[in-house]
Amino acid sequence: MEIIRLGIIREGKTPPDKRVPFSPLQVIEIEQRYPHVKVVVQESPVRAFTDDEYREKGIEVSADVSDCEILMGIKEVPIPDLIPKKTYLFFSHTTKKQPYNKKLLQAILEAKIRLVDYESLKDKLNNRLVAFGRFAGIVGAYNGLLTYGKRYNLFEMRRASECFDLNDLKIELRKVKLPPVKIILTGGGRVARGAMETLDTAGIRKVSPNDFLSNTYTEPVYVQISSADYHVRKEGGLFNREEFHNNPENYESTFLQFAEVGDLLIAGAFWNPKAPVLFTREQMTQPDFRIKIIADVTCDIEGSIPATKRPSTIIDPIYDYNPATDTVEPPLSNPDLVTVMAVDNLPCELPRSASEEFGRDLIDKIIPALVIADKDGVLKRGSITKGGKLTEPFLYLSDYAYS
Repeated sequence: MEIIRLGIIREGKTPPDKRVPFSPLQVIEIEQRYPHVKVVVQESPVRAFTDDEYREKGIEVSADVSDCEILMGIKEVPIPDLIPKKTYLFFSHTTKKQPYNKKLLQAILEAKIRLVDYESLKDKLNNRLVAFGRFAGIVGAYNGLLTYGKRYNLFEMRRASECFDLNDLKIELRKVKLPPVKIILTGGGRVARGAMETLDTAGIRKVSPNDFLSNTYTEPVYVQISSADYHVRKEGGLFNREEFHNNPENYESTFLQFAEVGDLLIAGAFWNPKAPVLFTREQMTQPDFRIKIIADVTCDIEGSIPATKRPSTIIDPIYDYNPATDTVEPPLSNPDLVTVMAVDNLPCELPRSASEEFGRDLIDKIIPALVIADKDGVLKRGSITKGGKLTEPFLYLSDYAYS
């Protein structure tokens, strides 16, 4: 069988991303399982796994990966770094016609690159096969607890980015000492499951939505709520999940009942712009609105949460929001304001652990299709471009890509 050279590219986006598709041990596993695959790691000064960690395992590390047929990274590749007529796998952030990546997609088409977007790698039931959602939830919930401790001077923890890996972060969670607060978690997917992992590790008990709304506790508790728990049909009748996904405008939000008893919100639910917002700015100004800390893992700017006015960063993760004036204020500047954590690249805070889990999914679900045969059409469905053209599933991007 002909040798396939697979390159792990250096992340070139600013600020640099420390994540990587495969750890050194995973590279060894790939080469052992597929003897016709040769992995080359491009030199990088910022990667969570150092060049020497790869070299110590006997893996080739090189400044030049232009002789590799397949090139894999994490974030968008800078246009000057694109190599024509290669197969690239990375998060392109183009499928929603993001204006800031329009020129990138145009350059990819011009270079006749086959772009496989991780976000578009799905099974036949349209379920995503690889994602960092769990780690976004883990770190987002951690940051929410960290912010609560900091705002009320209750406890100190290292930032997630200062932890070596997930195990180190979980040890740090032993420092969490909360009063009987009520925590709201929205969502039911990977993000929410990751957030629950953090809350459970911190020893916070989960309760049902009804109990959360009606009971008083002597310990901290959290509730995990899905769309059905805080939406009702405008015209009456039972909540219908399929209808809500297809026509969310038929529903209105009842989330305010949770906001009137909750102290900390961890937002992990996907939000459709056609759906009602969780709550309005006007509702936030009411005396009954109790939430004082929002960890917005989804980070939808001007989306379902009016307090999320801008993304924050790993270096400066929080800011205060003044609902009366609809403005951002310095963090922890006024006890009457709402403190917001809206870091938009949360998995980057645990790059080693996040990379290892992502690489595991790639090896199990994507690599066979990439280096043997795409039997189930996973790569075909996930390819945005090929041979200088948009593929059929992505023809809707034509006005974006060719204008």
